[in-house]
Amino acid sequence: MKMRILMLFGLLFLFPSLTQSQPERILNKFLGSKLTPGDLRVLQLDMNPDPVRENQRVGFYATLSNLSKFSGRVDLFILDRDEMVATAHDVFLRPGDNRISFPLSDYRFSRKDHCFTVEVDIEKTRRPIDVAREFCARKAFQGWTMTAPRIGPLFVEDLDMIPDPVSPGQDIRFRARLRNDGSPIRVDLLIQDRDQIVTKLNDTLLLHGTSEFLFPFTRYQFQRFDHCFTVVVDVERTPYRVDAAREFCAKPYGWSLRP
Repeated sequence: MKMRILMLFGLLFLFPSLTQSQPERILNKFLGSKLTPGDLRVLQLDMNPDPVRENQRVGFYATLSNLSKFSGRVDLFILDRDEMVATAHDVFLRPGDNRISFPLSDYRFSRKDHCFTVEVDIEKTRRPIDVAREFCARKAFQGWTMTAPRIGPLFVEDLDMIPDPVSPGQDIRFRARLRNDGSPIRVDLLIQDRDQIVTKLNDTLLLHGTSEFLFPFTRYQFQRFDHCFTVVVDVERTPYRVDAAREFCAKPYGWSLRP
């Protein structure tokens, strides 16, 4: 190893122009060490603007952790499934955390959500990089965003059935009046009886203020002594139970939700 270091300094003394031509590559190659994809991890992935509207150009920013003691120059790629989103070439990664800015992209956001992965090319070998968490852009009221959704506060002001009371074997539908004291948000709305889903309303926009929602008809079987219903909002596959003004329970004498 000492002999290699002496030879390296000798080359740099004889050919000083090498010090201006990616010296970290020369050092790593000469000492028999290099950066590998397993040394890297994506800690954070953001975009600007956020939210981004359809047909609007967007820039991505990534924070990469280099867990090794070696530096290196790499090419980086952001993908949505197999589709290329953005690329950054000849990026110099130092040990520790590195903030990477990708050039503006014309990537088209079209689906309900887009989940991104990051790949690295080191010396013509391309591999995916481990991520600290899932990085997804979801469709929101003003475009697509990667920020965590802000929910509510939400409140169930009223819940009733049509018809009411319900006869055995009869098709029914639920009507819910919800108040959203927070920002507009897209959710799936569910009516549940304990852990059983009774009916569902997909891709619903909860505007700020009070809104009324009419659910599809369902032939729900009333068979226990009582059935108590709750309203649940599902945001990015995470359910949240909504607080209510009172309990909404149907009793066996006529199966009614009326107080």
